[in-house]
Amino acid sequence: MSEDAKSEIVVSVKGFAKTFYVGFFRKKVEAVRGVDFEVRRGEIFGLLGPNGAGKTTTIKTLLRLIFPTAGEVRLFGHLEPGPEAMKRVGYMPENPYVYQYLRPMEFLDLCARLSGMRAEDREAKCMRMVERVGLTHALDRPIGRFSKGMTQRIGLAQALLHEPELLVLDEPMSGLDPIGRKEIRDLIVEERKKGCTILFTSHILSDVERLCDRVAILQRGKVT
Repeated sequence: MSEDAKSEIVVSVKGFAKTFYVGFFRKKVEAVRGVDFEVRRGEIFGLLGPNGAGKTTTIKTLLRLIFPTAGEVRLFGHLEPGPEAMKRVGYMPENPYVYQYLRPMEFLDLCARLSGMRAEDREAKCMRMVERVGLTHALDRPIGRFSKGMTQRIGLAQALLHEPELLVLDEPMSGLDPIGRKEIRDLIVEERKKGCTILFTSHILSDVERLCDRVAILQRGKVT
């Protein structure tokens, strides 16, 4: 493969398997078994499958939150991506963890500081992001009082805040009403138009059909 072709592959997963040992008796659970797929620069890629298929396990391994039992998972061509590579990634988990007592601008300012954003840029960028995800009406409300859909929106806002090259979204439209789902779909398309590569998981076929250039379907830990 040429260097140009390699640079176009943002995520490469080859022969990936992950086994957990759970409980007192160390019961063996094969969460993922021999998965292969690639995500190319500038595309929207869907990782589709029912609950328990191995989607989140794959995402967490890509982000180095857990590690593979077998195979390899590469990010921007790196088998072991360092801090510089990880700065290029935005991530929203299925159930975003947020500090319950913080208000939206306070939470986003914290995320901006952790990502190394300059002090003079933080307030304006945080406000623009609050406006993009439709939370201006809740600026004075602690996040702990947000609905499920509003929490999803603030989770997406922190993932987009530092303008990542790769956006990884785990069930991004979970808990949203039809209007909210459309707004999130529009945001994903808008990010792709800016050149962002998007990998998202879902078990909702209609969302995948509307958004994705390509998909991989997981069933019981395997691509089918």
